[in-house]
Amino acid sequence: MKLDLLRSSLNPGVRLREVLGWAMYDFANSGYSTVVITAVFAAYFVGGVADGADWATLAWTSGLSLSYLIVMLTMPGLGAWADRVAGKKRMLMWVTAGCVISTAALSLVGPGQVALGLFILVLSNAFFAYGESLTASFLPELAKSEAMGRVSGWGWSLGYIGGMLTLGICLAYVLAARARGESGSQFVPVTMWITAAMYGAAALVTFALLREHSPPKPNAPVVSVMQSLRGLRQTLREAKPYQDFTRLLACAVAYQGGVAVAITLAAIYAEQVIGFQPQETMVLIFVLNLAAFGGALLLGHVQDRIGHKLTLALTLVGWVATCFIAALSTDKAMFWWAAGIAGFCMGSSQSSGRAMAGLMVPPERLGEFFGLWTFAIRLASILGPLMYGLITWLSDGNQRLAIGSTSLLFILGLMLLMPVNVERGRRMAMGQLAA
Repeated sequence: MKLDLLRSSLNPGVRLREVLGWAMYDFANSGYSTVVITAVFAAYFVGGVADGADWATLAWTSGLSLSYLIVMLTMPGLGAWADRVAGKKRMLMWVTAGCVISTAALSLVGPGQVALGLFILVLSNAFFAYGESLTASFLPELAKSEAMGRVSGWGWSLGYIGGMLTLGICLAYVLAARARGESGSQFVPVTMWITAAMYGAAALVTFALLREHSPPKPNAPVVSVMQSLRGLRQTLREAKPYQDFTRLLACAVAYQGGVAVAITLAAIYAEQVIGFQPQETMVLIFVLNLAAFGGALLLGHVQDRIGHKLTLALTLVGWVATCFIAALSTDKAMFWWAAGIAGFCMGSSQSSGRAMAGLMVPPERLGEFFGLWTFAIRLASILGPLMYGLITWLSDGNQRLAIGSTSLLFILGLMLLMPVNVERGRRMAMGQLAA
């Protein structure tokens, strides 16, 4: 019965094994975002590499912002090229290899090596972001429009399992290392090797099972970097008639900026403001991922019943509450509540947003329009953390003010979500409405 439900969610000609392969990429790359960006390397960079300097948080967020800017400018053009030559899977293999190698290279970063750490961070995070966009562009090929929410939720849910597994292995190593009296400069490099190995091994399943369904377009030209940049402007112009899709892009810039703050600065806030120890922070992020898994899985099914827009709106309200609780937390117990709500909202908000975008993307331009989706997400990933870093720096390290201000991004996201009409956007994408 369950297999019949799974099969009925897929487009004709799509096998269940392909969906497993696609979802395994979320499993693979979640270890990077969980260990490197959220739980381990972020706090190590600020407290260990930069020695807790006043500018350390701003340096961290600036490095991430630079990597997102690179991806934001180049991914739409690369996505258009992938559509023309049916090369999404091929490109995904190359960027995965790049992320695995550069993640392992983070093990070379020691105390005081700020420039080296930022350089490798920019490189690895750019490759990671390319992979996220490419795997998202496969979703409309695999799932029927009415089932896109739950299929997207399967991917996010498996992703959080992958993130928790990688973090759990790293946590076990860190606890053993701390028992031996090792410092962060000794155990953090090993966690980078563990993360890289998990990423590479799990991604092999994706490459073995997932296949490209979009046919290549004949006489496809080679796209240069300059053509990619020009392609971004062209795609933005051509997307204007798809008003609900572009409104969702604006909404995503706002709320994903807040989500990016949670992902990139949770460990820093927990250790620098609340007083968590590194192993406590890893447990906190593990539980946050567990809550995110539940949110993505549960609301992935619920959103197909109550609607993607309502689901996303409810999670944004939850994010506003999270920001206020975190800003007012005076002890670890109170901050645990904020982390639990954030985890549940994180899985569902990212899953429902991706599903909504998939409904409103023209089928013949998946890579190109999901390149625009990446443009919006990466712009958010620049604005959110950079705003947090600037507020922290300008307020002499007042991170409570910074996390409280982040609630404004979610409130803005709610306001921008209101005019979006999902059904009208879907009909526009399918050519049932005039441009």
